[in-house]
Parts: sequence; structure tokens; C-alpha cells
Amino acid sequence: MDLAELEVFLTVAAERSFSRAAERLHRTQPAISQAIRRLEAELDERLFDRSSKGGRLTEAGELLLDYAQRLTTLRGEAEQAVRELQELRRGRVSIGANEGAVHILLPVVERFRAEHPHAHVEVRRVSARRITEQVLNRTLDFGVLTFEPRERGLQSLSLGEDELVMLMPPSHPLAGRKRITMAEFGRQTVIAHNEASPARERVLSLYEQRHTDINIQIGLPSLDGIKRAVEMGLGVALLPARCAREEIARGQLAAASVPELRLPRQVRLVYRRSGEQTHAATKFLAAARAAGLGRRLAVGSE
Repeated sequence: MDLAELEVFLTVAAERSFSRAAERLHRTQPAISQAIRRLEAELDERLFDRSSKGGRLTEAGELLLDYAQRLTTLRGEAEQAVRELQELRRGRVSIGANEGAVHILLPVVERFRAEHPHAHVEVRRVSARRITEQVLNRTLDFGVLTFEPRERGLQSLSLGEDELVMLMPPSHPLAGRKRITMAEFGRQTVIAHNEASPARERVLSLYEQRHTDINIQIGLPSLDGIKRAVEMGLGVALLPARCAREEIARGQLAAASVPELRLPRQVRLVYRRSGEQTHAATKFLAAARAAGLGRRLAVGSE
């Protein structure tokens, strides 16, 4: 059933006249009559009573009228929805990241939302091992990783460089020092994330290679929980510099570099190399490229 013919049908029904419908639609009366005849042939029913004046609807015409109105309304709504999607008055971006990577992503989210306030951004907590798989199978639009993906179907954009720093309460005996040795850090009561990550594995591997102990006594499930525990004096932690920037600036935490454990990391926005992106994802990638975040994020830097 042709929507254009349904619109002709609705116009004739509204005008109660083939000639007035032709004028309203800027078409000839024969063209209007032909469109109605095609519709009637398809339905095998008369839609208008030709014996009456005013283009009165038959019983079948009355029945079709309701459906035709709903169909044309739905078409209008569909066209409006697509326009809104194109103009990013709606749309969604899905991003997979671990907690440590989210902090460097936020300036991109801020820029994107400033330009497209009606688009929805969803950042999901996903382990690094699963991010590449979910970007490739389109579960996610983007992933945030601290290493270059090896998969041929992916490419990445640098969001900047971060490094690990030792965090401690301002009252800690080592507070005020700019550098702490790996051995000194290992002798402290260490608070660590209890979820495996590439950074945690690299740190533990370094201690194993140096035949040095690290005294991990408390495991917590979130970075915020770790920072709060450090503030309370329960121990020290090794976390990405950016995720504690505000607490350091406010004097709630003190930070020091552990040169052997700095592990500077390129934080990368990962996306599919080929295949069509959504309108929202395309705009988000543009915001990431324009954000100018490719700078080193060390202790105390902005």
C-alpha cells in the first residue's frame, strides 16, 4: 500500500471533493482519480460512493480512514526521529572503560555534551580484556585502553599520557618527598584494587623481578574507595595521577613519584577501523580529536 496514495485518499476524504483535493495537492483531477482507483483495486473495495455528491466514504473507506491517518502520523514521527538523530537531538554513544581510564575521558564527554546536549553518553565498566571484543562486535561504540590494540579491525586515538603515583595521607611520614623508591613503597601498608588489570600485573611482575616484597594488605573494589581509605590513614596506594588530581589540589592526599613504578601509559580511545558509525559516535570521535588531550598527565599537572 503506497503512502502517497493514502495521502491522496486522506485529502479527498477531508475535502469531500476530488477537484478540491487536486487543487490542494497541486495535481490534476484525473491524477487524483487514478490514485484512488489504484488503491481501490489493491483493496478490492470501493472507498468512495461515486453516486453521491461530496465524495462520501463507503464503509470500507471509513475503516481505511483511521488506519491511513495512523500510518501517515507514524511516517511523520519516523521522519522526525531520523532528523533528530541526524541533528543529534537524540542518539547514544556507548563506551567501555575501567575506572582508571574514565578520568581522562571526561574532558571529551564534556566537550561532546556541550555541543550535543541531547545525546546520551553511557560509560560502562568493562575489563580491558573484553573491551576490544565488544567494540568489534558493536556492543560498544568505543573503548578506552592503556595499550595499543593488536586486533586488525581496530584503530585508536591517543587521549593523553598518564602515570602511576604513590598516594598517601598528608600526615604520612613520607609526605613532602617528591620521590619514593620502589622498596620504600613496598614496605608500606598498601591498599590495592582487588580486580585484576594490566597495570596491577605489571607492578606485581616488577616486584617479582626485583625479588622485592610488596605489602598489599587491603583490597577494595573501587578507586574512590581506595582514595577514601588512604585519606583515613589506612595505608598508601599506587593509582593513576589524574584520578586523584582534585584530592591532591585540595590537600586531602599527598602524592609522590615512584620512578621504578611510574609506568607511563598512553590512554587510547579505541574504535572500529571500518564499518559505519552512528551519527552520535561520529560526532564523539570528532570531539575527541578536537579536545587536544595529547599531553603528559604527571603529578600536579592540569
